[in-house]
Amino acid sequence: MMYHIRGENIEVTPALREYVEKKIGKLERYFDRTDDVNVHVNLKVYNDGQGKIEVTIPMPHLLLRAEERHDDMYAAIDLVTDKLERQIRKHKTKVNRKLRDREKEAKLAAPVPSGAAAENEEEFEIVRTKHFSLKPMDSEEAILQMNLLGHNFFIFTNAETNRTNIVYRRKDGKYGLIEAN
Repeated sequence: MMYHIRGENIEVTPALREYVEKKIGKLERYFDRTDDVNVHVNLKVYNDGQGKIEVTIPMPHLLLRAEERHDDMYAAIDLVTDKLERQIRKHKTKVNRKLRDREKEAKLAAPVPSGAAAENEEEFEIVRTKHFSLKPMDSEEAILQMNLLGHNFFIFTNAETNRTNIVYRRKDGKYGLIEAN
């Protein structure tokens, strides 16, 4: 794995770098090949003394990303590693379930979920569907609409580019914009 470790308002000491590589390196056991895996780590320290770690691992069919804030940077590294490990296990379970279902369909047998495995796997059930038309507007108007509705995000058509955009409220209280290609 190739590590790209960056610090904002914090010096990335050799001990900190080594701890990050050691903890995230434990995730290698989940990958078949790790020679082309890039790990992007961003360490930050805020004015209140809390540290934040953001880890992004882009892969061909999966993007692993986790972030964690904590007073102790080493504890934040431990917590973010646990999050990434849960994401990997969840993805592998989903992939294995799809493969099992395809094998069963190939044998012309109806897929039957096994008792213990089905209980442990999280089902994604859509309980409500909404339909709405996207009104052309700028990002400021979209933020106003989002706040009026009391939502954490708002989808709209950007009046300048005529593309679908999303504004959202970040954990720090500021706003973000996602622009679709």
